[in-house]
Amino acid sequence: MEILLAKSAGFCFGVKRATQMAFDAADQYQSLQSLGPLIHSPQMVRKLEERGIRVCRQVDDADGDAIVVRSHGVTAEELAALRDCGKTIIDATCPFVTRAQEFAAELSREGYLLVLVGEAHHPEVQGIVSYATGAVVVVASPEEARELPKSRMIGIIAQTTQSIENFRTIVGVCLEKTHKLKIYNTICDATSVRQEEAVNIATKVDLMLVVGGYNSANTTRLADLCREQGTSTYHVETADEISSAWFKGAKRVGVTAGASTPQFLIDEIVAKISSL
Repeated sequence: MEILLAKSAGFCFGVKRATQMAFDAADQYQSLQSLGPLIHSPQMVRKLEERGIRVCRQVDDADGDAIVVRSHGVTAEELAALRDCGKTIIDATCPFVTRAQEFAAELSREGYLLVLVGEAHHPEVQGIVSYATGAVVVVASPEEARELPKSRMIGIIAQTTQSIENFRTIVGVCLEKTHKLKIYNTICDATSVRQEEAVNIATKVDLMLVVGGYNSANTTRLADLCREQGTSTYHVETADEISSAWFKGAKRVGVTAGASTPQFLIDEIVAKISSL
């Protein structure tokens, strides 16, 4: 059985940077926390906890010497509260997310109705929204965008892990809603590369495995894109979840992973497939 492993599978720049900053901080501070899970990989979060980096869910629970801001960023209110309580802040927010936050603030100041293409419940989106001082609407699909009212000015940005196709379609819908449209493409390059590579591999294999946290939006999107190619696709977190029955009749198997999936999990998946 041939295995096609995506070259881009695994940690992106932002996640590598965040985890390295956290591990470095663990060597400096005796009591260290992250505000929310640092990245969307339960297995990696456990490894961070083994190094003494505890997860706190809200600012009021922060009782350590220092606190790491997760790669997805936090809301403007949470960041202000951390500063007010005098904590040492290690800001591991992905630079691409910071850029989206800055554009949200800019478009709001300029009077645009801000349309954020993304998933309203996602922490990155909630953080970006908090930097907007005017009207803001989160839309996840072209169908939701069609429900938007007409507006004199519309500004559009995206959750960094959105698919470019979804973003482009929603931009087209918004074009019919206004005479003045301002667009910032805030989708991370690494996201686009992973999605293009996953689609390409999915068209060449009998079975596709997508590795990453079930709470990872970009991993879930990779799995969805692979399924859209008509390829049998399984989203898994660990090698223990793999069933040999999936591989009956499969001659070629594709493997990719989300931007927050550590290399050791990818290696374990590939080893498990090879042993079947």
